[in-house]
Amino acid sequence: MKKLAVNPLRKTLIAVLTVLLLTFVSLTSALASSSGSDVFTGNPIADIVEKTSPAVVNIDTKTMVRQPLSPFANDPFLREFLGDQLEHFTRLVPMKGKGSGFIVSKDGYILTNNHVVAGADEITVSMSDGKTYPAKIIGTDPSYDLAVIKIEGENLPVLPLGDSDKVRVGEWVIAIGNPFGFESTVTVGVVSAKNRSIRARDFSFDGFLQTDAAINPGNSGGPLLNLKGEVIGINTAIIPYAQGIGFAVPVNMAKQVLDDLVKYGRVKRGYLGVYVQPLTKEFADVYGIKSENGAVVADVVPGSPAEKAGLMRGDVIVEVDGKKVEDDLDLTMKIRSHLAGDKVNLKILRRGGIERKVRVVLGSIPGSEGGRKSLSEHLKKIGIKVEPVSDAVRKQKDLPPSITGVMISEVAPGSVADGVGLRSGDIIVEVNGNKVEDIDSFVRSLPKAEGPVVLAVWRDGRVFYVSFRL
Repeated sequence: MKKLAVNPLRKTLIAVLTVLLLTFVSLTSALASSSGSDVFTGNPIADIVEKTSPAVVNIDTKTMVRQPLSPFANDPFLREFLGDQLEHFTRLVPMKGKGSGFIVSKDGYILTNNHVVAGADEITVSMSDGKTYPAKIIGTDPSYDLAVIKIEGENLPVLPLGDSDKVRVGEWVIAIGNPFGFESTVTVGVVSAKNRSIRARDFSFDGFLQTDAAINPGNSGGPLLNLKGEVIGINTAIIPYAQGIGFAVPVNMAKQVLDDLVKYGRVKRGYLGVYVQPLTKEFADVYGIKSENGAVVADVVPGSPAEKAGLMRGDVIVEVDGKKVEDDLDLTMKIRSHLAGDKVNLKILRRGGIERKVRVVLGSIPGSEGGRKSLSEHLKKIGIKVEPVSDAVRKQKDLPPSITGVMISEVAPGSVADGVGLRSGDIIVEVNGNKVEDIDSFVRSLPKAEGPVVLAVWRDGRVFYVSFRL
């Protein structure tokens, strides 16, 4: 009997079509099973998008920045010769930004990324129906790169918040946002991984969801949805040189801070007061630690909850509330998940393998409580925002060990600070003769600085003084 020859190209096409058909069937089945009682049409993704997109918003920001009037304004020789006078040869120009967000309450509270709205002088929110609203910042949380803004409205569409702890790797997800200004763009992918860590020069974050759903500039702050139309993440970051790699803040982290941002404008996050590093085999051998996991306490902040509870340098924290601590990053995440005033039970191993159980009442992050209102008022009058001097900043600026203080992260155009020549990146080392060690001492110094104020400022290897009156 004569055998029929099969065309290789035809055989390949049949195989490809079979794979595509099976993929479509499995996706449709997944959608149907995850939707509960929802009845889908023949296009399930479109049904979810149609249902959720009215609550997804586009965010446009305008920030006034100073621009040199001369192309030679950044010339090192001119800066050395003219010094702070060069700052007067500038003009104010608007810098525009775009991002995304989604409505979480019917009266207009919107969740987005901190970096979308940070420093903005004007914020405009656009709805999918074309309506626009002015918005104001209610609160921000740079640690999680989250922010809450508000528009005035009633009976607005809202996105339900899901449970990111239940998300599985390989689960289908939908991203909606405003990439490159293209409004209401929808992309589909899967959860590629969980608990990803990102490290950059001035930013670090642990616990990201990773997805291959296309996320581009402008998607920041938009929702990552599951197949029930619930938010499981807030799209926040991409790797510029890679394709198919995007990251989202798990929504359960956002839930922890959302109420605090709305009520207080800040997060009352718990504070332990230790500097930690990974546990190495060499450290374990020398200190007699019989554990392969844990976080080594490299130093204890004086007066912190950790010191009050008896933690010491060299202790290895191996459990928090009965849950194993994998490493220093895991400990950070576990403490971050608590609020000030929470009680946590730590299991530690001390030199020689001595096991101790310690109960700690977490405090507030230094500078976040007493004096915060007066600090905010003073900073607003001066026209600056400040942040702690991180190890990364010290290394980048090659700061001498003797230089301590707070770093100016932003100078408001036309403000008092702008007028006396302060710049972003300056380090404030003294306030009216009082040495500034950190945010806490800065808070204590400023309320005394009524009337005339003299700041000692470090910049480019030298210290100089600026003075003004509040």
